[in-house]
Amino acid sequence: MARKKKKTNTKPNVNPELEGFDIKIDTFGEIQSSFNIDKINSFLNKHVEDKKLKDRNDLPKDNGEEDGDLKERD
Repeated sequence: MARKKKKTNTKPNVNPELEGFDIKIDTFGEIQSSFNIDKINSFLNKHVEDKKLKDRNDLPKDNGEEDGDLKERD
């Protein structure tokens, strides 16, 4: 009995904030993206925990910074 081919979606399921995101590498090795790098970094800062920084005591757990805004420290 022949195997049935599975239908593959050409577009993966993504978070609604990243709808329309597309990334490609051109022939020169440069990254071409449909989103601004600052928007991507902001999304990652909100949704992904940085494993290298999780055990540091000098950083607040929930810093409340959004969109790359840096707060001055005294």
